[in-house]
Amino acid sequence: MSQRTLSISEAVATTRPKTLPPSSSLPWRRAAWWVLPLAAPLALLLCWAVTVRLDVVSSQVLVPPGKVLATFVHLARSGELARNLEKSLIRLLVGFSVGASSGLALGIAMGASRVVEQMASPLFQVVRQVPSVALIPALILILGVDETFKIVIVAKATLFPIALAAFQGVRSVPKLYLEVAAVHRLPAHALVRRLLVPATVPHVVAGVRTSLGRAWMVLVASELVAADSGVGQMMEMGRQMFRIDVVMVGVFMTGLVGLLFDGAVRLVERRVARWKQP
Repeated sequence: MSQRTLSISEAVATTRPKTLPPSSSLPWRRAAWWVLPLAAPLALLLCWAVTVRLDVVSSQVLVPPGKVLATFVHLARSGELARNLEKSLIRLLVGFSVGASSGLALGIAMGASRVVEQMASPLFQVVRQVPSVALIPALILILGVDETFKIVIVAKATLFPIALAAFQGVRSVPKLYLEVAAVHRLPAHALVRRLLVPATVPHVVAGVRTSLGRAWMVLVASELVAADSGVGQMMEMGRQMFRIDVVMVGVFMTGLVGLLFDGAVRLVERRVARWKQP
């Protein structure tokens, strides 16, 4: 028996790793985790600087990164960048709120009622296939170039992804839950508030990530066409004055704001979907 036990112990000992990874490598791994996302932007900046340095592209067309940075600092100190960014964010907030609330209500209604789905689905699918940017000329003729135009175009870009996500969330509710609610004669408002809305939350949060990015891009595009303020208007004024550095600052801010929005929604999505993780 002792020999049997000894042989098993020796076998287990031989399967164990002889050396453990040193704990000193963990800080390097953590540092690499933060440095790796910066590799691509730094490589792009390097290619940009080398291209301008070698005069592959004229500096009047592609300004050096240093000049763009100086212009960014100037616009930030003068307050012009903050004013335009504030205008754009207010428009985005109002339009996104209108589109998200309307899309949520429409998606839940289509998911909960076959009659509503059959009535709304044809028009819903037709309008959804039309790019939001393609509606800009028509909306300008109908609404003018005031704030209403920008809010409507943002709401349109927001409504359909949210509605589809809510529809999918409602249809993913197990049939057993609906049968239990019917047995207990749960009122319609309580069914929506206690069952359907919570069931759509993970799907809607995922839809928000898509719709928020689209809404931001459509808003900047509409400001490029018709606006008296905003990030897009700042870029358009820079184009008209042939200030490529101002245009590049607007491009940088557009991408940075989109990145921050996406990161914030991803954090919310992880918290909402935490119950799905093992």
